[in-house]
Amino acid sequence: MQPEREMAVAGTFYPRSCTKLKRMIREFNREFDTHTIPEEAASIIPKAVIVPHAGYVYSGFTANFAYRFLANSKATRFIVIGPSHKVYFKGISGSFFEQFQTPCGDMTIDSAYLFALAKTFNIGFIPQAHAQEHSTEVQVPFLQHYFPKKKIIELIYGDISYKALSKLIAALLSNEENAVIISSDLSHYYDLHTARERDRHCLVGVRDLSLEKLRLCEACGKTGIEAMVYAAKRLKLHSLLLDYTTSAKASGDTRSVVGYMSTLFY
Repeated sequence: MQPEREMAVAGTFYPRSCTKLKRMIREFNREFDTHTIPEEAASIIPKAVIVPHAGYVYSGFTANFAYRFLANSKATRFIVIGPSHKVYFKGISGSFFEQFQTPCGDMTIDSAYLFALAKTFNIGFIPQAHAQEHSTEVQVPFLQHYFPKKKIIELIYGDISYKALSKLIAALLSNEENAVIISSDLSHYYDLHTARERDRHCLVGVRDLSLEKLRLCEACGKTGIEAMVYAAKRLKLHSLLLDYTTSAKASGDTRSVVGYMSTLFY
């Protein structure tokens, strides 16, 4: 067991300074508060969310939109699941560390629960997969902000089928102490019009809990999205799309964009 999962992308994907990080989340929440949320939606307590994982300047508001709803959760354990971007491996790697570092203080990793999961679902430990992975790391400052005293687990998946990953997600969601965070961006580097057309397959597929409609979805975390949708159908959950945007909103570049969505499952 290693002591700490160190920050790898602080200062690039999100501020390294706690003060600047808190200020950024306050800005996201000020913008959130300008939105009119229907009363029936405002009271939803999600069991899981899908959130993006780009730099906060691009996708932070969209991610925080989901975390504002997740803040209603009474879960005591938050499991972050994201794709490996830099290291190829088969299966799932778990964060076998004691703490997860953030600019505003460490979060405790639920090692005992992770060891139990590892035995049942053959979860390994590939340290290099965690060393530079941003898809999961960028979620932890949000969790530290909203749930500073709760426990977390980081799971990074490599080459794995959505059905295999879905079995794990379904088991996690069957435990009332758990909430699940699925990390994924959408299409990459198309012009804005093409990106919106391609991302529509992801949005509609998640909205309708349809693997068939997800078939043409392009996402770096598509396996996680498919697995979440498959688990949601088995568990008879509903989905609600919260926000969709692209990098063009922040950059002004409409020639090469990345798409982002946030969704909750309840």
